[in-house]
Amino acid sequence: MTSKIIFSKFKVFWQNIRRLSGDDAYEQYLKHYAEAHASTADISEDASAPLSREAFFKEWQDKKWKGIKRCC
Repeated sequence: MTSKIIFSKFKVFWQNIRRLSGDDAYEQYLKHYAEAHASTADISEDASAPLSREAFFKEWQDKKWKGIKRCC
């Protein structure tokens, strides 16, 4: 029983580390897409499918690093 408690606490800890570091960003994006956009995708024929993992991270990197990023 003690090992199950330790494992569950470690799992929660690891999920928090992934969230803070942005490692779970794609999973969060898919969850959001399923909740917010999937119902409209069935209705609308021009709705796009969720981005692939590669396209998602390319768009994320472009948003993060394109443009002027300096203090002065």
